[in-house]
Amino acid sequence: MMIVSLIRTLILYVVIIVAMRLMGKRQISEMQTSELVVTLLIPDIAAIPMQNTTIPMVSGFIPIIFLVALEIFLSGIMFKKPRFRNLICGKPVIVINDGEIDQKQMQRLRMTNADLTEQLRQIDIFSIDDVSYGIVETNGKLSVLKKPDKLEANVSMVGAPVSDSGLEMIVINCGEVSGFSLSVCGLDRSWIENILQNEQIKMKDVFLMTANKNKEYNIIKVQQDQ
Repeated sequence: MMIVSLIRTLILYVVIIVAMRLMGKRQISEMQTSELVVTLLIPDIAAIPMQNTTIPMVSGFIPIIFLVALEIFLSGIMFKKPRFRNLICGKPVIVINDGEIDQKQMQRLRMTNADLTEQLRQIDIFSIDDVSYGIVETNGKLSVLKKPDKLEANVSMVGAPVSDSGLEMIVINCGEVSGFSLSVCGLDRSWIENILQNEQIKMKDVFLMTANKNKEYNIIKVQQDQ
């Protein structure tokens, strides 16, 4: 009986490893909502046939395989449909905007001042005055852009005037325009349309376009199938 339990445990262990490998290599702190839910469910499902040898192994395999297949399917849709990804994972939230803390967004996220300063310290920032922009990403991590005069000097900055170009945001993702990103950059859809017209690129052919408030942009076109 003990040997049967050990064999069942070993088989389920291998199945879980394969399932996690199929889902991709991420740390828990880097997972999106859907990935985290699946990651938490798989061990619980596997534990049932592992603890009760009267339950067929297939009762553990099928739900695990289904969850992994569902996560891979949803990831594929989220890759092609940014709006669907926003629905499942949410959007990044700007909590520090041009050096000022957005108290309404902090309250909406139920994020205290202590939480904010703690996350800043974890990325070696010990003064909020050093921060130009702070964004809480969809995985809960805080991303920060320092003020230009607080950046560490490098060869390209020595003797050069300090300028603030603001956040570089994704304004087009897989052919879809992000109104949120445009508002952050102080841009509008007509600006994008003019740029694409000048570049002679159709909206549907844009894989990724980034821009900032200085109207500096970068466009990556969709790769054509060979």
